[in-house]
Amino acid sequence: MQNGANSEARHSNIIRAKTKDDRSLKGDFLITGSMDIPFLAITIALLTIGLIMLFSASYPYAYARQNYNSYYFINRQLIFAAAGIVVMFIMSKINYKWLKVGALILVPITFILLAIVLIIPATVVSDTGEAFKRWIQIGPIQFQPSDVAKFTLILVFAIYINKFYSKMKTLLYGIAFPLIILGVFCIFIVLEHHLSCTILMFLLGAAMMYVGGTNRYLYAFGLAVLIIAVVLVVLNPEIIPSQYARERIISWTDKKFSPDDMRWQTNNSLYAIGSGGFTGVGLGNSKQKYLYVSEPQNDFIFSIVCEELGFLGAAAIIILFGLLVYRGIKIAQKATDRFGALLVIGVVSQIGIQVILNILVVTDTIPNTGIALPFFSYGGTAMLMLLFEVGVVLSVSRKASQKRV
Repeated sequence: MQNGANSEARHSNIIRAKTKDDRSLKGDFLITGSMDIPFLAITIALLTIGLIMLFSASYPYAYARQNYNSYYFINRQLIFAAAGIVVMFIMSKINYKWLKVGALILVPITFILLAIVLIIPATVVSDTGEAFKRWIQIGPIQFQPSDVAKFTLILVFAIYINKFYSKMKTLLYGIAFPLIILGVFCIFIVLEHHLSCTILMFLLGAAMMYVGGTNRYLYAFGLAVLIIAVVLVVLNPEIIPSQYARERIISWTDKKFSPDDMRWQTNNSLYAIGSGGFTGVGLGNSKQKYLYVSEPQNDFIFSIVCEELGFLGAAAIIILFGLLVYRGIKIAQKATDRFGALLVIGVVSQIGIQVILNILVVTDTIPNTGIALPFFSYGGTAMLMLLFEVGVVLSVSRKASQKRV
């Protein structure tokens, strides 16, 4: 008995064993405690800066491609941001434990949406003829089911790890079952030809497995296998069935490789970053956003941030993201139950992983995978889901009755 207690105590102190029962839905539907003000403040700061930079980066492209309407992207994003803030505050008042019940509805809906997007006509077809089936169009609104799938994965893993926490060090419960769950999600995303989201979800699941108590030796072995597999793919890109993904990797390793200007976006991103220098050229003064960095409002918006705000501005934004993740970890440590702690870790892990991958892509450190920068990149459903997830974190902080700072 003593050995079991010591073993559990050695688990991550983020989701250490709680004294309260975290398996039941005790308490009211609404929470009356105070929310974590620092986490909220950092969120609002990132959202505000993101909206400003989105408008600055997008208006030339919007003017050229959206019937001379320079405000096309910012107007739509402001609507979703406003709706997202409302959703965030509503979710922050709801007892997050009821998400266990909500999972019974959310999980099947998520997989239905992921299946629907595979059978409807593709909205984007690459030059190689590959169909990118990622979006569902409902009237004027276009959304990606993968945005919903990210939170669904977090919720499923939080429920699973919370239930089998004492068995997470075993091969079956700590590796096999989690990988099966993760594999089901990733298979659907792979079929959409959405490589970046597949990578994100795999890393997200791996992060939650690590924090959830997966045996460290088994985890290290799996990580080593993954690294070897990645190296083999990079050195032998011809083994990838997708020609589009294959050319992405070749264009990363061979800087002169440019069929149909495959490196156009990446090269101009580097020009933008280099032009910014230490202090930047000034807000609104970017040259690369004038149709050099293609679709600068999306995945490569950080390059425009670097050009206009320079190293100082980019570093400040990275620090803000770091503080958001750090504060999220502090909230998880103070959570009253393991399920809440896992939800928070899942949300801040998603944000942190997306930021890291986006910056690595923009700086040509890894191949161009097309991954969005949270709070900055254009995308209505992504913004709504992100702010909903922030609301979940704030709900956990309310339950923990943290003091206002």
